[in-house]
Amino acid sequence: SRRDRLVAAMPQAGPFLAGSLVEQRRRCGKEGCRCARGELHGPYAYLSVAGRMVYVPAVLADAVRAHLEVTGRLQAALEEISAINLELLARRELD
Repeated sequence: SRRDRLVAAMPQAGPFLAGSLVEQRRRCGKEGCRCARGELHGPYAYLSVAGRMVYVPAVLADAVRAHLEVTGRLQAALEEISAINLELLARRELD
């Protein structure tokens, strides 16, 4: 019954987005620019996925954060469901 409650409470998988959000600041290299004095440009957001970085426009950064939060909740729920199923298997009660 604990497993059924977890399954029922799982967030919808539509906003699932694998990866992690990374913010970076950069120098442009122009002489006399504020970044040459240490005031870097940015922050710029990137989604790190499978060893590559995908630029995230600033207007979408909050949406990406929300999707990643849903992904974390989904993964946590799946891990807990898996642990329950493993426990049921050990008791020979897995359906």
